[in-house]
Amino acid sequence: MQISDFSVARLPRIEFAAGAVAKLPAIARTYGSLALLVTGGASLKHGPLWSALTAGLAERGISWLHLSVPGEPSPQMVDEAVRSLRGETIDVVLGIGGGSALDAAKAIAGLLRPGNSVMDHLEGVGPELPYQGPATPFIAVPTTAGTGSEATKNAVLSVQGAEGFKKSFRDDKLVAEVALVDPDLLATCPPSVIAANGMDALTQLLESYVSARAAPFTDSLAWGGMKAARDGLLALHADPGDATARARMAYAALVSGITLAQVGLGSVHGLAAPLGAFFPIPHGVACGTLVATATRVNIDALRARTPAHPALEKYAQIGRLLSRRGDLDQATAHAALVDTLDGWTRALALPTLAHYGVTLADISRIVANSRGSSMKTNPVHLADHEIASIVAARI
Repeated sequence: MQISDFSVARLPRIEFAAGAVAKLPAIARTYGSLALLVTGGASLKHGPLWSALTAGLAERGISWLHLSVPGEPSPQMVDEAVRSLRGETIDVVLGIGGGSALDAAKAIAGLLRPGNSVMDHLEGVGPELPYQGPATPFIAVPTTAGTGSEATKNAVLSVQGAEGFKKSFRDDKLVAEVALVDPDLLATCPPSVIAANGMDALTQLLESYVSARAAPFTDSLAWGGMKAARDGLLALHADPGDATARARMAYAALVSGITLAQVGLGSVHGLAAPLGAFFPIPHGVACGTLVATATRVNIDALRARTPAHPALEKYAQIGRLLSRRGDLDQATAHAALVDTLDGWTRALALPTLAHYGVTLADISRIVANSRGSSMKTNPVHLADHEIASIVAARI
């Protein structure tokens, strides 16, 4: 095997284990005695984890402030949090929750000390000034298995509406110091969250594997992550009490964050950005409902334009893996991949785009705003009409 050139950006220290969240107070204490806890909505605070966590912090002599992030974070929410907390000598930020809570915590940790607006650094919507830091130490504790934000350097922020956007505040200094990945925290996820987040993780792994920047290092991680998702996603959706399935999906999500951070994504995530900005569609739902169609369109475009492209064999490899049919020829494996993804979309009851108000009249605006960083690493350049066909098929 020829080893192509690659580089590996900074990663957090990773603690992966059932019960790993119990280590959080001791790890947090190494950074100081005042913590900011950034969580999602009310479910964490009303569950058993909250009392155990706050008791553990108190035992270690750590006091804390709490910030709840009930939805996807906006630049305005981050700026307001930074303004209100600037007078506090916060030593460490603890992000505990799904991707939205972790992204908010990451952005706030990055700006507490500099104190400026996140709009100064947000890609594509502001002056895009270089981020100088310093960042407040950040510890990430995911409670869902989806975005892999615990392993990335980007904080995704959204403004929703007709003039909305979904963009990243991105820098190596924002990477968590520690990622505590505890599969047991997935036990309380409802099936709809498991479905959307799991398909997001699978999409990130698939898109990383065929990315224009893919490398042997990320390929090996993405392959193992896709196998874990194949064996874990439908099982966890059926039974959140399945400890083996929880571990598989926690691993798949973690690895998807690592691979996307190193080599980028593709057309599904290129489209998920404007869809999530213009409509109230959860990110994982957007990915899950688009991935089968986007995969078929990519394969068709590669066959038509560059039939010897290595991504075609990679798509076939994924088809053999996910369908559990290792003897398929390339064309049949491509069909098996699309069929498998379609079947999972149906089995997980992922809604169409029309459910969130997307109409055929919206397609041109979605396409025009889809060519962000993710689309640049798609394995083939898609024409506007090809991108439009992906959206139209899922309305």
